[in-house]
Amino acid sequence: MTKALRDKIIESLTSILPIALIVIFLSVALTPLGTGTFVLFMVGVVLLIIGMGCFTQGADMSMLVIGEKIGSAMTHSRKIWLIALLSFIIGIIVTIAEPDLQILAEQVKAVSERTFLGNYLLIITVAVGVGIFLMFAMLRIVFRIRLSFILIFFYLVAFVLSIFVSPAFWAVSFDAGGVTTGPMTVPFIMSLGVGVASIRSDKKGQDDSFGLVALSSIGPVIAVLMLGIIFKIENVDYELDTLVTVTTTRNVFFEYLIGFGDYALEVAIAICPIVIFFFLFQLVTHSFHKRQMVRIVIGFLYTFFGLVMFLTGANVGFMPVGREIGQSLANLWGGWLLIPVGMVIGYFVVAAEPAVHVLNKQVERMSAGAISSSVMKKGLCIGVCLAIGLAMLRILTGINIMWILIPGYAIALILTFFTPALFTGIAFDSGGVASGAMVSSFVLPMAIGACSVLAGTETIMTQAFGCVAFVALAPLISIQVLGITYKQKTSKIKRNFLAVEDRIIEYEVD
Repeated sequence: MTKALRDKIIESLTSILPIALIVIFLSVALTPLGTGTFVLFMVGVVLLIIGMGCFTQGADMSMLVIGEKIGSAMTHSRKIWLIALLSFIIGIIVTIAEPDLQILAEQVKAVSERTFLGNYLLIITVAVGVGIFLMFAMLRIVFRIRLSFILIFFYLVAFVLSIFVSPAFWAVSFDAGGVTTGPMTVPFIMSLGVGVASIRSDKKGQDDSFGLVALSSIGPVIAVLMLGIIFKIENVDYELDTLVTVTTTRNVFFEYLIGFGDYALEVAIAICPIVIFFFLFQLVTHSFHKRQMVRIVIGFLYTFFGLVMFLTGANVGFMPVGREIGQSLANLWGGWLLIPVGMVIGYFVVAAEPAVHVLNKQVERMSAGAISSSVMKKGLCIGVCLAIGLAMLRILTGINIMWILIPGYAIALILTFFTPALFTGIAFDSGGVASGAMVSSFVLPMAIGACSVLAGTETIMTQAFGCVAFVALAPLISIQVLGITYKQKTSKIKRNFLAVEDRIIEYEVD
């Protein structure tokens, strides 16, 4: 094992261990779990630790390197049509590859039953939405358009479109924006922005390197809302599957064996288009020498095995535990324990997202250490903590999702006028990054379990769904507030420095 990989695994251990300890405490004190379910969970913890370490190492070696090179090569060409076309194609390729999107599509039967395309109707719709908006995002960097203006315009479009869609479809639409930007899309899309901005000589190039994930998250929301209008989708049902009962170690083994097979196929399908695109790019441009090619291929293998282990551990080990904990907490004290427990889980769960580690490292690197990964992590944790608490409160009270989303996005968009441009891009990118595989496989099942007990299965699509959208919203506010604080501190330091400089000049004159 290389030192870099060992460091990545140790880093993932520190991220996932708090969640494991919280679940162990809950299983002993409040929500007893079956022995088989608990064993499934503990095996899942081990797989998540190793999987996240391998994935982040693989992303560093392959996805980030390729994305930056493609981004800079596109911009060097100076051909607007080529930048637009390649951005559109890349957006579709990486989105169809996203495992989280396939999980969401399987759960929304009201969409899959509309045409012969089945689940692929929603997947293709979302992919086209990401492709179009990634194209907008790349052209924004080239033409140097302020990110906040574009964000305000398209979020207004999204909320206007929601007027013409059934309220039962709102949560699914906004959740689609969150699940799309997951572990497969984020490293590639973020590195594209860095590559494009790297060839700009102006001082705002660094600020514009962020924002691609932000705009790519709006595309699915608008695309899915338009899908709801076109097909006049009124009823969105959720089929609550029966949890598999695991009683022996043999059952645990076979559950994971099946899971490995399923997710290995999904991840292989996900990575193949990116690998093919990379080899075509290399064939045309010869951008990488032999040693770099070998390193990138090894990185792809790390990414593949890491993501297979992570998704298998999350979906086989964490999903049933999340559902059981949600159901058990809903039966205690009227369900009000869901709020504090959800907030504690929300604080730690975001640190276990693979894409969050990629974002934090990229931010630290692009800001030359001025914005450390630990500061970013803390801002994200606080935001997601409040988001999960709010999501659980909504399950208990039945508050309409728009009563939270509209004021929340209004605050986030107003803050863009007071926050440094770099932090605006980082904040809106963070929203898409935070709502990834762990939220889909642990927090959402917990919300579904609680909702099935408190309000019945018929309200799952309107009350349980939406927690992904809240997780995507919270960092928009928390990271921008962090940016305003950072701006005030640096201004104070600058003033103090100038004051000292003036005193030195006065002393020299005297």
